[in-house]
Amino acid sequence: MLVLGRKPGEYVVIGENIKVKVVKSDKGDLRLAIDAPKDVEITRGEVWEQQSK
Repeated sequence: MLVLGRKPGEYVVIGENIKVKVVKSDKGDLRLAIDAPKDVEITRGEVWEQQSK
């Protein structure tokens, strides 16, 4: 697993076509903006864990 520190406005690129950007919310919570092709499935961790059981 790769662990990175990113500040709001910074991003990482996965492969050629997936961009994950850190977005700051009004409440100070961490939020991620994910830009990926429509054929790439994106699932929240808690949902994925429920599906794996």
